Amino acid sequence: MSTILIIDDQKPIRNALREILEFEKYTIEEAADGFVGLEMIGNKNYDLVFCDIKMPRLDGLEFLKKVTEKENTIPIIMISGHGDIETAVQTLKLGAYDYIEKPLDLNRVLKSVKNAFEKNFLKKENNFLKRKIKKITNSEIIGESEEINIIKDLILKVAKTDARILITGSNGTGKELVAQQVHENSDRRKKPFIEVNCAAIPSELIESELFGHEKGSFTSAYKQKIGKFEQASDGTLFLDEIGDMSLSAQAKVLRALQENKITRVGGNKSINVNPRIIAATNKTLKKEIENGNFREDLFHRLNVIPIHVPSLDDRKDDIPLLCKHFLSRISHEQGLPKKEISEKAILELQKIQWSGNIRELKNIIERLVILSDDIIGLKEVKKYVVTPT
Repeated sequence: MSTILIIDDQKPIRNALREILEFEKYTIEEAADGFVGLEMIGNKNYDLVFCDIKMPRLDGLEFLKKVTEKENTIPIIMISGHGDIETAVQTLKLGAYDYIEKPLDLNRVLKSVKNAFEKNFLKKENNFLKRKIKKITNSEIIGESEEINIIKDLILKVAKTDARILITGSNGTGKELVAQQVHENSDRRKKPFIEVNCAAIPSELIESELFGHEKGSFTSAYKQKIGKFEQASDGTLFLDEIGDMSLSAQAKVLRALQENKITRVGGNKSINVNPRIIAATNKTLKKEIENGNFREDLFHRLNVIPIHVPSLDDRKDDIPLLCKHFLSRISHEQGLPKKEISEKAILELQKIQWSGNIRELKNIIERLVILSDDIIGLKEVKKYVVTPT
């Protein structure tokens, strides 16, 4: 349940607000002046604050300034029995969410609380989505090794074209990152980047996922669904782990690539589509072709520009840069102070055989960030990193 802090030097006002808000199942805490309230906010995360304007020691306006200077996003509702329009405008300019005059009206208080929580929820959700988009659009390929520089150069050459790309490499090497970078450097970057993990979708649902379906086309098709090919039209469609796609789905993908048209499951109407196709796999598709698991004609359609992403063991010179990148990123994501890593610790990490590649290194750095003190040294690596035998 949400916790609300009430800051007011008049106990009857605090009691009245407490009674109103506790009836609505909110958890209430109190402070008799701005100094105490400021200290309480510094020690605990509150969901909302009610603050009186006229108080001894530290008045409400000074309290509001000090809180907003710290870029605290907590909604603050100012209350006063001595206010006027100028005061109300001043509090809002300083960053208050709302201003309510005394005597407090029950409905006005509850409406303001409800709106503040809804706005704060939307703000947090919006910030989360912005971080998610930033993570996708600013996914820089970290490394200066020869192998990585070749890939970076190749991306810049092929990004401006619509040529299909087949990315190969072991799990955790960063194949999706390469696909994102191609999209971000292309003329399609303002259009959607749609990803499909072919290995994660049951074979009986893959066609519906890729091409969509019409209402009533099968038992659970309660409404029409737009498939990934349509969603990615004029953008980029990333078919991850395409080596795990069923042969029947492969045939339909091949046809879509040949004709730039798809037909929804249960439909009879052809729909024009224009996605740029980037596929990726951790399998050797030529062996899969020999074993009858992958269509050779689809392979040749996809393999216009082959890009192989090396394993981390083949680019250990990039580990120092990757460590510093993950230290900064993970500290920010976890809300922790940025930590340093010693040269001896990095040298020890370079001795490890990284079967899980970049993904495994990221997980290890996250572990070290959480469990270590300010500096991650050789001792911490030996203590917290279990090296494969």
